[in-house]
Amino acid sequence: MSDNSVDPSGNTEAFRAFTREPQDAASSRTPYVIGGVVAAVVVIALIAWLAL
Repeated sequence: MSDNSVDPSGNTEAFRAFTREPQDAASSRTPYVIGGVVAAVVVIALIAWLAL
């Protein structure tokens, strides 16, 4: 019986495409990290203001 799935290691170009990560994957998280930090600072400032 033959296996219908393609093994990416059988072809060098296919393997490189299989293991390659998108270059913009890390940069797409940057706005979420910045937004999270800003939100945390706002919440901490609000708690400090209410505690006074």
